[in-house]
Amino acid sequence: MKIVHIITRLILGGAQENTLITCKLLAERGHDVTLVTGPALGPEGELFNQTKGQKYETVVIDEMRRAIEPIKDFISYRKLKKLLAELKPDIIHTHSAKAGILGRYVGGALKGTWAPNRPAVVHGIHGLAFHPYQSGWLNKLYIAMEKSAAKRTDYFVSVADAMTDQNKAAGIGVDVPYVTAYSAIDEEHFLEDISPERRSAFRQQHDISEDAVVLVSIARLFMLKGHDYIIESAKELSQRFDNCVWLFVGDGNLSDQYKQQVRDLGLADRFRFTGLVPPTQIPLTIQSSDILVHCSLREGLARTLPQAMLCSRPAISFDVDGAREVVNDGTGRLIEPKNVPQLTEACAELIADRPLRERLGRTGRESVTQQFAPDTMVDTIEAVYHQLLA
Repeated sequence: MKIVHIITRLILGGAQENTLITCKLLAERGHDVTLVTGPALGPEGELFNQTKGQKYETVVIDEMRRAIEPIKDFISYRKLKKLLAELKPDIIHTHSAKAGILGRYVGGALKGTWAPNRPAVVHGIHGLAFHPYQSGWLNKLYIAMEKSAAKRTDYFVSVADAMTDQNKAAGIGVDVPYVTAYSAIDEEHFLEDISPERRSAFRQQHDISEDAVVLVSIARLFMLKGHDYIIESAKELSQRFDNCVWLFVGDGNLSDQYKQQVRDLGLADRFRFTGLVPPTQIPLTIQSSDILVHCSLREGLARTLPQAMLCSRPAISFDVDGAREVVNDGTGRLIEPKNVPQLTEACAELIADRPLRERLGRTGRESVTQQFAPDTMVDTIEAVYHQLLA
């Protein structure tokens, strides 16, 4: 098949990693794959280098940006339409909000121009543009745009059942088929047991003692990612436990604010900020820690949760979106969003009980290994393509 994937930008992020894995495996399976993206702008880092040397082609449309910019968006649409008319793909598979809208409108405009019912248009739902933490009028705008784009969509591929349920509840694509394909992880490095020497070196690098219990959070230092709830819980936990340290992995526009906040609380000696960490170093980071804490208020299904489980580490997460599809009492602790007392007690339970942490970690690894394997995800996506072209 001739397949084009379109994503807004290749920053460090779950949707981006998911898309790169999909393109790589589809190309290795013999399909003709092209990846179209905008520039990787912003403080979140970039994954563009991972496209180099692959069996698929990568095309950058410089005007495609995350923010709504009517002039650039119009230029992006025109360039995208010209490119796709030249490529004549069987499948257009879009990802993220901006690329999802533009790509599906182009796909709808081109449908049937070089073959009956082609290109078939698939949209990947990694997260939703509408959510309770922004203005009502903006949500109405996004929902209206998504409803319109859904009319030009032949199939939805969700990273979690929760994404399908929320999309349908908003009246988006209710007559369009959906399937869940959990966002794949390159599991080899997460399943590899890292040597004690490397873990010790990592801790020494970040001034963390060998006997410390490390609570790691891997997320952009950005609004709605929940770091402020973790800092709030640390006020009490640091008094109850003299051996726990919090490790914030990532960067973003709230980095300086959080650093100042922990200084003001007298907790600077308990927090470590790594800044951006290359994806290849995430397994080492998790395995050098003891508990993953993820307090984001909106996610599709945070990849950091199954990543922690693959590393045999328990996960504590707010009960949002797809989190409950991997986190339960057998793999970690699922807690009410924004509930700092509940967060504090869940952390305290695991800090105090190493055998419990190890038991939850083992169960977590067993539960997600097959579920998040790259071949599992791409098998599902490839079956959708075949179904549409049949």
